[in-house]
Order: sequence, then structure tokens, then C-alpha cells
Amino acid sequence: MKFSTTYWIPSIAIIALTATEIALRLAFGLGNPVLSQADADTGYRFQPNQKLSRFGKTIEYNQYSQRSEPITLEKPQGTLRILMIGDSVLNGGNPTDQSQILSELFKAKLSTSQDSTQVLNASAGSWGIGNQLGYLRKFGTFQADAVILQIGTHDLIQPKSTSERVGRDPNYPNQAPLLAIQELVSRYALPKTTRLLKLNSSSTEIPEVASNQQKLQFEQNMESFKNIVNRLRTENIPVFVLYTPNRADLLPNFNSPPYKSEFFQLLKSLEIPVIDTHTNWSNLPPATVVTYFRDQVHLSVAGNQAAAELLFQQLCMKRQSTACSQNLARFSALKP
Repeated sequence: MKFSTTYWIPSIAIIALTATEIALRLAFGLGNPVLSQADADTGYRFQPNQKLSRFGKTIEYNQYSQRSEPITLEKPQGTLRILMIGDSVLNGGNPTDQSQILSELFKAKLSTSQDSTQVLNASAGSWGIGNQLGYLRKFGTFQADAVILQIGTHDLIQPKSTSERVGRDPNYPNQAPLLAIQELVSRYALPKTTRLLKLNSSSTEIPEVASNQQKLQFEQNMESFKNIVNRLRTENIPVFVLYTPNRADLLPNFNSPPYKSEFFQLLKSLEIPVIDTHTNWSNLPPATVVTYFRDQVHLSVAGNQAAAELLFQQLCMKRQSTACSQNLARFSALKP
């Protein structure tokens, strides 16, 4: 008996596509991306109450769009609660497992068997200082004992990100795609192909701006920063800055990026302690520093570990070493 190709070729194609779809979902988590939503205050944020696996990495967002486990708005008695706010460097993104993001590694160093510690991670890719201010305006400070603002080189001149990209840029979906294959093509295959062809004009990249525009944006960002500080100090909450560099600020040679010195002068005038990974890592061998970055901006797991260690050393060990055994005493004794 002969079988017509009219029947068996389409059948094989359907079986192959179905198997591919199942494999992409089970092995890589494609078809179930982290979802974003537009927001008048923050520009955009991650949709609340998400927990999923992507490329073998666990990703979780609580009811306040923080990359943290669910919390109660009322801080539990006897709990040390620290709020960290930042961009994709703090967030870690899809390549970083929940247990290996900066805030969780810092939490692990602070935690003891006797005390409860929470390190909340309010962050999103391409958030600027204006977006950080918007988050505080929308959600408040969660009765935090301290707030740590993660601010990087690029944040100093970055405008506040808007909701324009949500639902349009494949990196900021607001609903799941119909198929995992569809996400593979639109979010990964096509962008990579266009980059290889040097045709990429991705909206996720921060656009270059003229020097005069950079200066105006820097001044605007500093006003937003001062608004954040005033808001926190009104609530008597200690504020700290974790400064993170771009890879080019350290490799192949150390250099001071534009506006860093002006920013640090402002920090000094406001008496805000800064944990400067840029300067600290400049003393390390280049072979070590290169392991701290997974690309030109984002930290690797080793970089997160190094930053968490520096946070712990400077905020706890060096400033109040006798209080390190008692969580509640640490940050109350660290008010600038």
C-alpha cells in the first residue's frame, strides 16, 4: 500500500511543531514570560504575584511588583526590613535565579537564626531615578528600617522611562504569547538576527543624547534624587546609595564616568553614605573584575556576590561591628 505525501508530510510537520512547542515550554519556560504593566507613577512595573521558571531560573514578584517573596504591608514585629530600589542591575533579569540576585545575597549575609530579615527588591529594567521616585510615591516605604538606592553610571543621565514600550517591545510583554515558538522568534531569534546584520535599533537601549541634553537630564535627575532623600528623611528613614559602574568604567582601565564626581559631591553635601563598587573594584585584578559582569552593564552572579559583600562590610562590619549580631540594631545605629 502506498501512502500519499499529501497526508503524511503535514502530519509529520504538525507532530514536529507540537513537540517543539512542548519542549520550549518545559525546558526553557518560553510562552510564559514575566509580564509588565503600564503605570502612571512608575512608568511601568512588573505585574504583581508572578512566580515562574525561565531558562531554569526561578523568578518571583510579590503583590507590590517587587522581585521578592510576598510580604505584609505592616512590618512584622522584630523584623529588619530594608527596601532596595534600582534598575535591571538590581533586578537581575531572566538570566539570574531568585536566590542569586543582589538583594537576596545581601539578605543572606544579614540574616541570623535569631532574627527575621527582609530585603525588598523594587526594580525594573531601564528604570531611572525618576522611576524610583515614582515607586516611592505610589507604594510608600513599607515601614523600612533603611532604603538603599542602587544607582549606576547610566542612571545619572537617563530620563525617566515611560510606559510606551509596554506591550510593544517584546522584552516588555503585558500578556503571554499564544505560542512558545512565537516568543522564541519575536523576542530572541529576530532581534539577534538584526543585531548580526547591524540593523538593530532596539527601543530597550538608552538613546544617546547631546552633551547639553545630558547636563539638563543630570540636573533633573538630581532634583528627583533630592526629592527621594527629602521624602525618606521626613519619615526618619536612613538612606544609602549603592553605586554600580558599567564594565567600561573599569575595563580595560579604570576611568571616572561623566557626572560621577558631581553626583558624589551632592551625596557629600547631603551626608548620604555611598557604597562605591566602582572605586572598590578598581583595586582588583582585571581578571577578577571581568568575572563580575555578564555584559556591558549587568552584573554576573559573582558580581552580585561581590556587591552584597561590600554592602555588608561597609554598612555593618565597618560602621557598627558590635551591632552585627542583632539585626534590629544595625540600621538604627547607621543613620547618617
